[in-house]
This record gives sequence, C-alpha cells and structure tokens, in this order.
Amino acid sequence: MAEKRDYYEVLGVSKDADDAAIKKAYRALAKKYHPDMNPGDKDAEANFKEVNEAYDVLSDPDKRAKYDQYGHAAFDPAAGAGGGYGGFGDFSDFGDIFGNIFGGGFGFGGGGSRRANAPTRGEDVTARVSITFEEAVFGVKKEVNFSKIQKCPDCGGNGAAKGTQPETCKTCGGSGQKRVTQRLGGMAFQSTTTCDACRGTGKIVKNPCQNCRGTGYIKINKKLAVNIPAGIDDGERIALRAQGCDGRNGGPAGDLIIYVTVRPHPIFERDGYNLYCEVPITVAEATLGAEIDIPTLEGTQKFTIPEGTQPGTSFTLRQKGVPYINNSSRRGDIIFTVSIEIPKGLNEKQKEKMRDFADACGESNYAKKNKFFKRIFDKK
Repeated sequence: MAEKRDYYEVLGVSKDADDAAIKKAYRALAKKYHPDMNPGDKDAEANFKEVNEAYDVLSDPDKRAKYDQYGHAAFDPAAGAGGGYGGFGDFSDFGDIFGNIFGGGFGFGGGGSRRANAPTRGEDVTARVSITFEEAVFGVKKEVNFSKIQKCPDCGGNGAAKGTQPETCKTCGGSGQKRVTQRLGGMAFQSTTTCDACRGTGKIVKNPCQNCRGTGYIKINKKLAVNIPAGIDDGERIALRAQGCDGRNGGPAGDLIIYVTVRPHPIFERDGYNLYCEVPITVAEATLGAEIDIPTLEGTQKFTIPEGTQPGTSFTLRQKGVPYINNSSRRGDIIFTVSIEIPKGLNEKQKEKMRDFADACGESNYAKKNKFFKRIFDKK
C-alpha cells in the first residue's frame, strides 16, 4: 500500500495555516478534481478523495491536534497512537502504567481500566451528500443513506433469547470486576481487573439471542430525509444529534455527521455569501451604455451599463447572492465584472465603419491613452 502523503502537503498549505487558508485551498482543489469536472478520470477521482480526507482532518480542531502530534498514526487503530506501554505514554497516572503491565488498575490516586458495564456513549457515524450549487444556496431536502449499530429489537439489547434474561455473574457479583493480588520485587499490589467470566459486563447470557448472537446489538442500514439549510458551503458539516450508534448500558446515542459536497457552478464562483462572475459586453455597449441581462440564480435581471464603461469594471447586484445560514432574510451580493469583447471576422463594410468611427473620435475621447503618452513625453 502506498504511503499516505502529508495532509498539509495534499492541500498545499503550511502547518501554521489558519482555518480560512485551509478552507480556501480545499475549495480550489475540490473544484479542480471534482468528478463532475473530470468524468472518467480515475487519477482525478483519487485526488478528490485524498483532498476530502485531508480537509476532514485539518478542518476539525480536535482531529488536527491529534494529527499534528501523531501524524497518520492518530487515525490508525493498529498504530496505537497516543502513548501506551511502548513508551508509557503520559506518566501522570502510575496506575495506568502498572495497569498496562499487569492488566489491572492500581490505587495510585485514580486511573485504572474503564468498567465494561459503565454507561457508554454510542459511536458517531458519518455520511456524505452531494448537492448542486443552487441547492446549497436555497436549501434542499435530501435522503441520506448510512449504517449504524443499534440495540437488537428481539432482545432489547441484553443479548438473551426471547423469554429469558441474563443472569448476574456469580464470579464478580455483577460488578464486572474482580480484585487480584500480584507481586513485584517483593512488594504486593492489589489491583482491580476485568472479570474473566462475564468479560466485565456483570451478566452471563446462557441462552444467546439468535438475531444478534448474544451481543445485544446489530448493524442496520438506514435512510433519513435531511434538511440541508440554505447557504451551506462546500465542505461544511451537519450534525444530527442522537442519530448515530446506540449507546451501551444506558449511555446516549452518538451523532450522525453529514459531510456536504457542493458541485461547481458553470458561471458563478462563491466567496462567503457573495457570488462572482464575468459578463462579456460589446464595444458598442461599453461605449454608448446599454441595458443588459445579468444572470442570477433566480433568472436574469436587467442592469444599465453606463456610457464609457471600461474593461474590468465591477458592478454589484445587492441581495442576490447566498442567504446567510442563520438569517434567511439577509443575503450576499452578486458582483460581476465586465469584459469587452472585440469583434472578429469583420467584412470590408464593417471595417470601413470602424475606421470612420475611429476618425470621428480622434484622440480627445481616449483620456487613458493620452495620459499614458503624456507621462512618457514629460520624462524626456
């Protein structure tokens, strides 16, 4: 398997880049490698996945901190990132050190192994949804497919067959733990370790549920209609509370985290809540001024270009951009820049008209040209 590239290298940012720089780099690369922009290109598809993976980590403060400390090993269960017996990890808890050696928790002021029958929050689950540019701007309801772990409906999560109940473990009395005495260098240490008989659950299932094979939990595939809010941007996430895996021993369920990918628009570029585009106009429209059609996400809108408009001039359509995600009554703007298209392939009659026009204008109508040459001549 090829070695993973550094996530900062993937996005082309420095390790001290702020959130805005990371997001900007991600958006540019996601658009470059998006499958819709590169149909059938396997390399682009691989790059797109790599960019999304890097952004998923670097855009999350907790994940980024872990990555900065441990690299890719932070997310590889086989790597054991974060310390442990190999380097004793954090020496702030000697109970954990001896626990790593002997498999139990010692009374050195806290620590020790987590009880298997303690309430445990369920795992978060993730899903991805791809939406159009317009759907991101105006909001949409999408069906999301994902897998999660939930309590077995046949046994209610206790793992016992119908009509039976788990029995209290006689070895540990239902605590899930037992105390043992071990010796090290002539000293005796008493530790608490997981009960072997019930594996820390405090219960013994003699007749396992056939549906879940005695685990109490099953994996299911689920569909959920999700409201994507108006104004959401590419790479942002939606968290649906308690829609993830069920908790254990009375613990709360995890969350469903939905990653949103917004497909590029053929005309508009988005920056925050503003939309940008370039609108070509003719020489005559720029010279004489004209009422032209400007594209918006809700159709075209008339706009009057003033006489003598120069190439690169920008104009603004207020409140025609993206709705603010927490304030639907407020919207960004559309900012369009005009480019003047010079006609090609003129016939002789058209060329003659242009010469007459140029002769009629003379030099007095070209202030920028006159100023340019005046600077040159003034230096001599």
